[in-house]
Amino acid sequence: MKDINILVVEGNNRIDSEVFIKAAGATAADNLKNLLIKIEPSLNVEIINPNEDEETKYALENMTKFKGIVFTGGAMRINDMTDEIKKHIGFASNCFKHNKEILAICWGLQVCATAAGGKVVPSKNGAHIGVACDVEINYEGKNNLIYKNKKNIFTTPAFNFDEVIKIPDGATLLSSDKINNVMGIYFESGNSKIWGLQYHPDYEYSQMIKLSNARKEKLLNNKIFKDDLEYQSHILSIKKQEKKLDFLNRTCEVKNWLDHIIYK
Repeated sequence: MKDINILVVEGNNRIDSEVFIKAAGATAADNLKNLLIKIEPSLNVEIINPNEDEETKYALENMTKFKGIVFTGGAMRINDMTDEIKKHIGFASNCFKHNKEILAICWGLQVCATAAGGKVVPSKNGAHIGVACDVEINYEGKNNLIYKNKKNIFTTPAFNFDEVIKIPDGATLLSSDKINNVMGIYFESGNSKIWGLQYHPDYEYSQMIKLSNARKEKLLNNKIFKDDLEYQSHILSIKKQEKKLDFLNRTCEVKNWLDHIIYK
């Protein structure tokens, strides 16, 4: 197999990355890199952070070397529209100018959808805290490569407070659940093809639990849970799901995307 270079785009700033390292054992980008190499050890994976101008400059000047790009999850929220967030959106827009295959996960989906003309707002039906239950693949999703060998209805690690309410022009909705209508989409923008997932095939439930615990005080203060008892009950439900999900089922979408860019 010839060398396959993948670019992973970190979705957190340095402060949020410290939380991810402490709670989940790695930055969002390193966690994703580890998964990619576990699935395909021959990959060459590089990481950049759009908050770092020199890293962005390097990536854009060397875009031809990368066969695919993955935008990771993260803790920022689109509607805050800070200078950092604008850099993430701007970087995605510049990536679209190139002929790239892009996988956009959670925050990455929200960034790429916004860059392509979509709209993201706080979710009206609540949040995914560690888990998304009964995600259903629709007809278009069943015929899309990203969901090859995936169960039509599945439960998966997830963590998000916001949702895409307007998909980019020409985008195809692939999956939904009772909290977010947009759980999986496919769209093309500029010269690129983008698969977006509003959940985390890249994280284990145990990591989701640790991230939840790290955010517990904020979750309670923001009335995501009415009290500690309800929170602990939710964590217990995640632990039960952990026993039902194996590595291949959890990471199916990432493997399908990799197979597509490696063997097309």
